[in-house]
Amino acid sequence: MKQLICLGIESTAHTFGAAVVTGDGKILSNERYAYTTEKGGIVPADAAEKHSQVCGKIISDALAKAKKSIKDISLVSFSQSPGLGHCLRIGGMAARSIAAIYSKPIIGVNHCIAHLEIGRLATKAKDPVLLYASGANTQIIAYEGGKYRIFGETLDIGVGNFLDIFARHMGLGFPGGPKLYELSLKSKKFIHLPYTVKGMDVTFTGLLTNLQQKFDSGKFSKEDLAFSTQETAFAMLVEVAERAMAHTGKKELLLGGGVACNKRLQEMCRIMCKERGAELFVPPNDLLIDNAAMIAWQGILQFNSGERMKIEEAGVKPYLRTDGINVGWR
Repeated sequence: MKQLICLGIESTAHTFGAAVVTGDGKILSNERYAYTTEKGGIVPADAAEKHSQVCGKIISDALAKAKKSIKDISLVSFSQSPGLGHCLRIGGMAARSIAAIYSKPIIGVNHCIAHLEIGRLATKAKDPVLLYASGANTQIIAYEGGKYRIFGETLDIGVGNFLDIFARHMGLGFPGGPKLYELSLKSKKFIHLPYTVKGMDVTFTGLLTNLQQKFDSGKFSKEDLAFSTQETAFAMLVEVAERAMAHTGKKELLLGGGVACNKRLQEMCRIMCKERGAELFVPPNDLLIDNAAMIAWQGILQFNSGERMKIEEAGVKPYLRTDGINVGWR
């Protein structure tokens, strides 16, 4: 029997990626382009325009690195939800075009769930709570009752967007999270900041406003503010993640999303898990950030579970939530 080989395409936000993954979970290639700006954040139309310019090359590079031709591909999957509509449409268009021209089956997948499933594949975690911390998304997710349920989330902006906005306010450019981390290593002075956890949910806009006011006052150094920002925001995330673990009785915590590359967040989660007698799982950075390998793997899981999709059904769904997906592969 011919081995299943999937071409995955990711385009939810600033990243356009393409990857080739085999049915047994071997990642043959995982190519990506990330849209960046020196000033301001992501302009969806500009990011989509850049995606349209690079999509052909990125897909070709992924096939070449995997040493496969389009004839070897047995499935095409793409990020269908959620994300920036302008950007999602570029990846969707590319996937539909390949599927139509070469008569390949197509599967649209949920970006958030793909983060969780690639994490399970990479780390061998069995039934974890996922702390999903990225630019637009901040969610605590776990599998219960046939779906991935959201046990807690941000009520306003994602933690990554929060970090990026504050970094831009300080003149650090985009993406700002890694630059804040580097600044934080130069300080151990904690400045008291608003800490907002509401039940299982978190909010960041009040904290952001307070930080901007403190920076504008000129009374605090960038290093001290960066250190205090991380300590406060990450403590909020760890608290709600621990509460979800207590509620579900699960003994595994899995990290996902670009913000999860932050070593301080990983350290805080590791301490919490050790105190609970639980285990922390952290995928490699190239699988934490937005990437196409996770889209390919998620497509494989859904296809192998019997899911099929017509090309005319393969539109994008920018607002479809994690808990709106029926999980037929578990």
